[in-house]
Amino acid sequence: MSFTVIIPARLASTRLPNKPLADLGGKPMVVRVAERARASGAARIIVATDHADIAAACAAHGVEAVMTRADHPSGTDRIAEVARTLNLAADEVVVNLQGDEPLIDPALLAACAARISQDAPMATCAHPLSDVADVFNPNVVKVVLDKAGRALYFSRATIPWARDAFAATRDALPASLPAGYAPLRHIGLYAYSNAFLQAYPGLEVSPLEQIEALEQLRVLWHGVPIAVHVTDSAPQAGVDTPEDLARVQLHYAS
Repeated sequence: MSFTVIIPARLASTRLPNKPLADLGGKPMVVRVAERARASGAARIIVATDHADIAAACAAHGVEAVMTRADHPSGTDRIAEVARTLNLAADEVVVNLQGDEPLIDPALLAACAARISQDAPMATCAHPLSDVADVFNPNVVKVVLDKAGRALYFSRATIPWARDAFAATRDALPASLPAGYAPLRHIGLYAYSNAFLQAYPGLEVSPLEQIEALEQLRVLWHGVPIAVHVTDSAPQAGVDTPEDLARVQLHYAS
């Protein structure tokens, strides 16, 4: 399947200023992310940014960048502007790869893109949880699926709730869950048909997304299916903090 990767990248960051330009083995982080996207087999990789310094860094390393408005409320709105500017076809698949994922598995991008269909114009990824602490951690977003592998709901709460097993103990994961129904952690990688991506900014904000602080619930609230690719293991963590940056810099130094 042909797909385009668009990488939203803003210079402002509360916890890690100038994050997209952080040096990783002699190249800016946003360039490293673009290199991972290139390895996925994407037809085109574009960085969507509102800052000239990021665009200049991309140009210096042969990465295509498009300047956007600075007032977008989310990265999804930013990539929608770029897709519109590029006149992408309505059925083109667009993958939204965050600019702080320099260790993302390229195969995960292709797998996510492949889940787009006429019945599911948006897709994302998940992996089974193995640590019971993560199952009860509200900072770890969980997703439950229907029999076709589409999202039924995303939550910071523990879903599915194994009533009998958790009544006995919450110190271990239930051993008696049906195959394929272990708690799944949502991975924040998304793909869309361009037609749906263009419609997304016009969708009314949902009460559910405000309650859970999860933007993807807006899509389900409007009745739009989200296909979910389940991968066996957790992807490498992105960069949110100085500690994360040090970890990834060590990776690129080795």
